[in-house]
Amino acid sequence: MIGKTRQHVKMLRSLQIIGMVCVLVLSSWAGAADKKMPAPSPRDKCPVCGMFVAKYPDWTTAVLFKNGSHVFFDGTKDMFKYLFDLKRYDPLRKAADIEDVMVRDYYRLEWLSAHKAWYVLDSDVYGPMGRELIPLALEADAREFLRDHKGKKILRFTDVTREVIQSLD
Repeated sequence: MIGKTRQHVKMLRSLQIIGMVCVLVLSSWAGAADKKMPAPSPRDKCPVCGMFVAKYPDWTTAVLFKNGSHVFFDGTKDMFKYLFDLKRYDPLRKAADIEDVMVRDYYRLEWLSAHKAWYVLDSDVYGPMGRELIPLALEADAREFLRDHKGKKILRFTDVTREVIQSLD
């Protein structure tokens, strides 16, 4: 009986340690994007449309560069326009200069890599620049959003093309 009690105590301690490690890892993952992301200042303008992005914090997206600089956008659509025509909007930069592309999850309002997001196309939810791709962190959330907001399709980052973006204008 004593041996079983000791085993249970050891198992409980192991579970506690595993739980603490999981909390630390998850909190570091959750905070990683926020640590990289400064808030847009009232003077930050979207390089595509010229709107002040701080007025639309829930829609803000960003491109982060390897040199530590960044550019903010007032929505996913303008961010993709920038990426598709970097030479036009930022002639001194190259695609190789980009470290990451960040979007905000529509439901959680948390930053995530645009490459990991699920995007709902043609919903009844409009952003600051009108029709918009709606980024979500989870596929299940994207499916729910698609149903609830009359979306037409769910896309991944690599599925978003110039034609998709042009269809939103």
